[in-house]
Amino acid sequence: MAEKEPSQRQLRVGQEIKKIIANQVERDEIRNLQGVNTLVTIMEVRVSPDLKYATVYVITSDKSKEQEVIGGLQLAANYLRKVIISKTDLRYVPELNFRIDKTFEEVDKIEKLLRNPKVRQDLDNKD
Repeated sequence: MAEKEPSQRQLRVGQEIKKIIANQVERDEIRNLQGVNTLVTIMEVRVSPDLKYATVYVITSDKSKEQEVIGGLQLAANYLRKVIISKTDLRYVPELNFRIDKTFEEVDKIEKLLRNPKVRQDLDNKD
């Protein structure tokens, strides 16, 4: 069964949360990430239909530090929720769950498959 498209409210709340978290990361306001030497980018925030849960997708410039970054962000989740509530007028701030964004890895995998000589041959044969 196909997943339902997010509502406009979910998208707006997700974008607002993304801006706030990205700003906190950019300004190095999250103590749990201060010892980690890697670039952290907030890619997307997906909010549940009831607006009680938000999944924050993150990428890092150093693959070896991904788990350390996710752990640091998860430890800072309550702090980030307090920042979000102070900067928005939401009645309820969603519970934050951080995950590594695997989108680019999937794109690379598909591109490698498409460059494979056998696949290339099938694509070129347009009978």
